Amino acid sequence: MSEQKIQTKKIKELEAQGYYVIKLINTNKNGIPDLIAIPPNSDLVFIEVKDKGGKLTKLQEFRHKELREHGIRVEVHKGI
Repeated sequence: MSEQKIQTKKIKELEAQGYYVIKLINTNKNGIPDLIAIPPNSDLVFIEVKDKGGKLTKLQEFRHKELREHGIRVEVHKGI
């Protein structure tokens, strides 16, 4: 079985268990694992950074809502 198929299967298993799963493609840390599995109501915080006039896209708004529905804290920080 290919690595991609194994990952897809694992993602489905974890999501069925209530995890919010993110597949990492490009990070600032070499060698980081492929998946992040966040349990519901985690202490994890996602932070969106925008410049002074920056606005969230519809997709960003959707993802923030999705994360919050999983009990995950999301913040938006804007420059001055």
